[in-house]
Amino acid sequence: MGDIRRAHTAAFKKQVVMELMKGEKTKSEICSQFEVHPSLADKWRIRVIEGMERLFTEEVSDESQRDRKLIEELYKQIGQLKVESDWLKKKMGLIR
Repeated sequence: MGDIRRAHTAAFKKQVVMELMKGEKTKSEICSQFEVHPSLADKWRIRVIEGMERLFTEEVSDESQRDRKLIEELYKQIGQLKVESDWLKKKMGLIR
């Protein structure tokens, strides 16, 4: 019979990576315990480490500042368009 691929949840992956990072057990022991292939566990660990690097860079804060500025600008535009729309409706006699 063919092997069925399992879909691992984010919580499961976190649990495996946390055990790997603790260093209390060998990689083989952890992979046997969680029934995952060692290369897959290594991929997850590498992704976590790369993600941690992004947490400590200024790029993340720059992106969030740009997002906040964009949202503020869009809300200003929405407000301006609403005022203009209401003014036009009033002039056309749609609103009394």
